[in-house]
Amino acid sequence: QVQLVESGGGLVQAGGSLRLSCAVSGNIFSINIMGWYRQAPGKQRELVADITNLGRTNYADSVKGRFTISKDNAKNTVYLQMNSLKPEDTAVYYCNLRTGHSIYWGQGTQVTVSS
Repeated sequence: QVQLVESGGGLVQAGGSLRLSCAVSGNIFSINIMGWYRQAPGKQRELVADITNLGRTNYADSVKGRFTISKDNAKNTVYLQMNSLKPEDTAVYYCNLRTGHSIYWGQGTQVTVSS
């Protein structure tokens, strides 16, 4: 059974930084894509960034240059370093894993950026 456990959310002032972590347990295929999505109140869930098993990354335009996604294969953990945070980054952030024909989600972690 695959599980994704996120950590690292919290409250930060605008301009600050946070780092989110997502630890994956269980059997997953070597070919996979891990990513972070976010959902603000009243809005649809949107992709923030993702990274393939080969290390190729993809970012939403709104976070390019501010957020960095990375992973530690030995720990089966993916990270999202968020710098220069803005109030509009406030949302619940979800870890996501796509592998084989399956999609898995974490429980979500709240990120709140105050102005």
